[in-house]
Amino acid sequence: MAEGVEPGTVRPGGRTARVREAVLRAAEDALTEEGFTGLDLADIARRAQVGKTTVYRRWGTVTGLVADLLQDMAEQSAPRAETGSLLGDLTANARLVQRTLTDPRQGALFKALIAAATGDAKTAAALHRFYDIRVKEWAPCVRQAVERGEVPAGTDPYDVIRAVSAPLYYHLLISGGRLDEPTADRAAEAAAIAARAGVFVRAGGKQA
Repeated sequence: MAEGVEPGTVRPGGRTARVREAVLRAAEDALTEEGFTGLDLADIARRAQVGKTTVYRRWGTVTGLVADLLQDMAEQSAPRAETGSLLGDLTANARLVQRTLTDPRQGALFKALIAAATGDAKTAAALHRFYDIRVKEWAPCVRQAVERGEVPAGTDPYDVIRAVSAPLYYHLLISGGRLDEPTADRAAEAAAIAARAGVFVRAGGKQA
């Protein structure tokens, strides 16, 4: 492996791509069933039906594998919607997050990853990259809303998108409250109202 390249960050092709897919799906299964502390590269190799040497050589550590899993999840996430209005776009985003977090597999997976990130710096960094990718994917809907005159110039698109998903993660991780479609719609509406009121305008009025 080239110097300075993190394990699991090189994108393979052909048979190597199929091996990566099998290992990442096995890692998802293990995380969902056992949590981060139960992850073991040898067990994941067994689940994926690949050689242990292959897994250790490519990913090196559990955190290297988790980082690659998060990168894959970001790449596989649904693209943003374009409905023609800020509220419509934010509602689409909120419902996507809500469906993901209430999915029996994906919801458990995110809980395990977030729990792991609280105690492991590399996993935390990988999780931050995942959310940065997703926020940047949806940020253009806010920029388009600025161009349409729906929200003030200088509105921070990243803060608006984060404001949509934040209450949904609160329900998932803290309150245990109902995490259904109406809850998602209220989160989107609250973020849209706040954006129109100028709550997310950056100091100096420059848009991110």
